[in-house]
Amino acid sequence: MVALVSRTGRHLQRYNKGCRQVVGCIPYRYKVTNEENQEGLEVLLISSQKGKSMLFPKGGWETDESKTEAALRETEEEAGVLGIIECELGKWSFKSKRCESYSEAIMFPLLVKEELEMWPEKNLRQRKWVGVAEAREICQHWWMKEALDTFVRRLTFLHQQNQDFGFQFDLF
Repeated sequence: MVALVSRTGRHLQRYNKGCRQVVGCIPYRYKVTNEENQEGLEVLLISSQKGKSMLFPKGGWETDESKTEAALRETEEEAGVLGIIECELGKWSFKSKRCESYSEAIMFPLLVKEELEMWPEKNLRQRKWVGVAEAREICQHWWMKEALDTFVRRLTFLHQQNQDFGFQFDLF
């Protein structure tokens, strides 16, 4: 059962030397792109709460949860998707526009297994599946674009290894 209310407030928020700790996911899927059953990579972007820009789901890492639990929670609350979280992509420091303070973000890939019809922020956000090139163009944050590039490099490396062993599929 999905809770249809997002967590609010910052009383459980983690900080490291004054920097708010943020976690998020790059939700992705493989979509059949032609008659030959070749697969293409798509990532899921969501609108900001004010609806003016697109980004990956992310939010505060709270003291009562692990990094991965927080990333999964934020992704479910904001994007309404569930899936398999993968190895951490890295850590980025950025200046928050709202608070004029610094935050540290940790991002994870999330292989989407289910798209929910109802989720806590459904009425606040739009979600959009796009290819990697379009995601790079429309994603609001430089650090999210870097996380996407890190993810694509990882997939490209894994794809090359699979080809070396005779597996074939197209990522892009």
